[in-house]
Amino acid sequence: MTDWQDRRDEDEHQTTAAPSEAGERERPDTETDATGEKSTPARYTHDDERVELGLALLERLEHDSLSLADVVDRIETVTSDPTVTRTILDEAELRGIIDREDGIVRPKSRQYVRFEQDVVQREGEFDCQRCGCGLSTGHFITLEAGELGPFGSSCIRKVTGRETD
Repeated sequence: MTDWQDRRDEDEHQTTAAPSEAGERERPDTETDATGEKSTPARYTHDDERVELGLALLERLEHDSLSLADVVDRIETVTSDPTVTRTILDEAELRGIIDREDGIVRPKSRQYVRFEQDVVQREGEFDCQRCGCGLSTGHFITLEAGELGPFGSSCIRKVTGRETD
């Protein structure tokens, strides 16, 4: 077999995802297995920017412990896709960002959002990423993985843990 044929065969076994209209990566339904059949369920890749943004948010939570429901509420500011939410939680546990036990999540990091440095306010017409209310001033959290928001003044405190429901 020639070098060209080897590369062509490799290309046929790779799964590529076409970007959606929103610019997000779509998850393929199946992947090509070793026999060339498209029958195995697709694995979710960790190169999704939503995963990294969710992990960055979990690193900055100001709680000793949270219920799993409260953590999912925070993650839903990044994504409402249950597969991505599970990936964020699993990856956070693998990376040592959180501990999970009996429906309780304990963040391990003590790096909190500093409102003076990590939160940017912008004037404009926004909808809160958490509650959906219309805003004239949006609060955005600047994290290493990207920017999260906009949030209203009370929702940003809830997302970061400065205020509870």
